[in-house]
Amino acid sequence: MAKQAKFPPAADAQPPHGIYDAAVIGGALVGSAIAYGLRRQLERVAVLDEGDVAYRASRGNFGLVWVQSKGMGLPRYGGWTLQSARLWPQLAAELLDKTGVDVCLEQRGGLHALLSEEEAEARVRFMSALLQQPGMSRYEWRLIERKELAERVPGIGPQVYGAIWSPVDGIANPLKLLHALHIAFSREGVHYLPRCPAGGIRQADGMFHIETPRGTLRARKLVVAAGLGNRTLGGHIGLDVPVRPQRGRIIVLERTRRMLELPFSTLRQMDEGSWLIGDSQEEAGFADEPPGLPVLGTLAERAVRILPALRQVRVVRSWAALRVMSRDGFPIYEQSPSCPGAFVATCHSGVTLAAAHALALAPMIAAGALDEDMAPFSTRRFHVPEA
Repeated sequence: MAKQAKFPPAADAQPPHGIYDAAVIGGALVGSAIAYGLRRQLERVAVLDEGDVAYRASRGNFGLVWVQSKGMGLPRYGGWTLQSARLWPQLAAELLDKTGVDVCLEQRGGLHALLSEEEAEARVRFMSALLQQPGMSRYEWRLIERKELAERVPGIGPQVYGAIWSPVDGIANPLKLLHALHIAFSREGVHYLPRCPAGGIRQADGMFHIETPRGTLRARKLVVAAGLGNRTLGGHIGLDVPVRPQRGRIIVLERTRRMLELPFSTLRQMDEGSWLIGDSQEEAGFADEPPGLPVLGTLAERAVRILPALRQVRVVRSWAALRVMSRDGFPIYEQSPSCPGAFVATCHSGVTLAAAHALALAPMIAAGALDEDMAPFSTRRFHVPEA
C-alpha cells in the first residue's frame, strides 16, 4: 500500500457544534478540494471523513493531470478537464503559499505510447473524432514519430512506433496534494472530523441535519463527495447516484535518478525518483482479492517495451485501489431537486479535476446553484429513453 501521509492534528475529540455554512461528506481528494474551495467563499465549513477504513482512491492514485483522451461521448467533460488543467497552476501556488507543501505540479506535456503502426492509426482516428465533436474544447496534439520521440525520451524502446503528444497534460504528487489540502484545513479554519462517517441525513428548518457517531451536525448546505459511498448517501437526499468500483493496479519501482521528464499515460517517474506503472481497469466488487499477477505482468511487459532500461530497476511493491466509476464513466455533479442546497460530486479523476473542484465548482455550490453548462453532468442523462 502507499505510504500514509501524516496529516496535522485534528480536533476529532470535539463533537460537531453550531451551524455550519456548508458540510462536506468525504475527506479524500474530491471532498477535500471542494471543502478547500468552499472555505474561500464561506466562513464555517466542516468535513466529515470516514477515515482510513474508507475505500480511498486518493492514496492509490497515479497522479496524472491529464486532458488528452477525455470527453468522447460527453464533450463537456473534455472542456471541464481542460479548464481544470488551466486552473492547476493557481491551485498549486495557493497551496504552496498557505501550507508550504509543494505538490510537484509539472505541466510540460504528456505522451501516449504507440507500439505499432496499427495502434498509431487507431489513436489518431480516436483523437481526431474526439476533438471534432460539437461543443468540444480544442487543444493542441499531434503524432510524434519515433525519431522525434527518441530525442524527447532518451532510451525509448525499439518497439515503440511513436506517441501522441499534447502540451496540456502533466503530473502532480497525489499524496502531497491530499496532505496540502488537509494542512490548509487546519490553517484556514475548516473543521475536519475524521472517523466521523455520516449516517442519516434529513432536511428541516432550512438546514441539513447529519447524524454522526458524535451527534448531529447541522449545515445550511451539504456536499456529498464520499466516493463509492455516494450511492447510499445520495438516496438520503433524493438522488440515484449509479457508481461502481473499478479496480486499478499500480506497480512501484525503486528510486533512480530522474530520467523521464515527460510522463506517459501508463508510465511516470515521481518527483522523488520512484517509478509508477499503471492503468489497469478491472471491473470488481468491494471484496479484497490477491494480487492480479497476470494483470501486473501485462503492465510490466508494456512498460519495459517503452523503456527497456526498466528491466534493471527492482519492483518495490504494488497496490490496488478502487476507482469511483459512474454508469458511463463520466463525473456526476447535481443539486438535489427534492433537497435544495444538497449537492453530489462524483468522479474518478480526483487529481486532474482537483483545481476545477476547488476553484470553479465550489464557488457555484457556495452561491447555491450550478452553472447551466454543468447540466450535462447531472444524473438526468441516465434516464433518457433509448431510441
